[in-house]
Amino acid sequence: MSRTEEFQELRPLLFSIAYRILGGVSEAEDAVQETWLRFEASPTRPRSVKDFLSATVTRISIDVLRSARVRRERYVGPWFPEPLLADPYEDPARSAELADSVSMAALLLLERLSPLERAVFVLREVFDFGFPEVASVVGRSEAACRQLATRARRHMAAGRSRFEADRGERERLAARFFDALREGDVAGLRELLAADVSMVGDGGGKAPQLAGAVVGAGKVARLLGLLFPRMARVDVTFEPHEVNGEPGAIFHDRDGGVLNILVLDVLDGRIQTIRSVINPDKLGHVGPVADAWAVDREVRRAGRPGAR
Repeated sequence: MSRTEEFQELRPLLFSIAYRILGGVSEAEDAVQETWLRFEASPTRPRSVKDFLSATVTRISIDVLRSARVRRERYVGPWFPEPLLADPYEDPARSAELADSVSMAALLLLERLSPLERAVFVLREVFDFGFPEVASVVGRSEAACRQLATRARRHMAAGRSRFEADRGERERLAARFFDALREGDVAGLRELLAADVSMVGDGGGKAPQLAGAVVGAGKVARLLGLLFPRMARVDVTFEPHEVNGEPGAIFHDRDGGVLNILVLDVLDGRIQTIRSVINPDKLGHVGPVADAWAVDREVRRAGRPGAR
């Protein structure tokens, strides 16, 4: 097998490691590409190609994350990971861990960890690397890596809800939610939302976004019931689509441009959090990006008295 074939076979794994460490599709793809360049330039063949590539992409991702964290401290408004429509890596033996670790909620919890804690947690808890391998990758002793893993697990566990919906329940709830959204059914929306539901948007200062989180079933239902009918008047459409392993939808303008991606966090039989990613920098990997400012102006005009 050639180097190119070996690399392509492992590319899904490398991307999945990098995405979980970085929380960005574009950054993960860049890390994978840099890994290939280093592999191609290596004068000798590594004893284990998988170990070499996994270690390389992890080290690159740690370095990128350290600089990215500084930029995120200056980010305008809430920061969310870049939406991932499909995880390219599959492992039936680790399916539960893989699905859980790629959710928006889990990635936001990972943001609380140091870069080393995050890398150790991803390699050990998500991809089941042994501690000798993890220690070699991050340049720490096995004992230190065990401590990092313990701290990371503790932080992650502290931020998780006790009740999680199964996949079928989430899909049924999401279908009802999007039906009610299409119809502008405020009462129907409200009964699907947790009492303390929160709706938050990530525009990064580059697109219209909520001034702050909208909290409470009544407020969120009224906002959605008012907003989407106006958006529909200017030919905004949406298609339900799984996003980061969770129910979600992709919104398009009349020309098919990607306007927004909505992700639903379902817990204990209700929608707990609605996250909206509208920052154009985070949507380009999905398709051509819409002009959100232009759509916003149209929506505002559509909401004026007498508008048709």
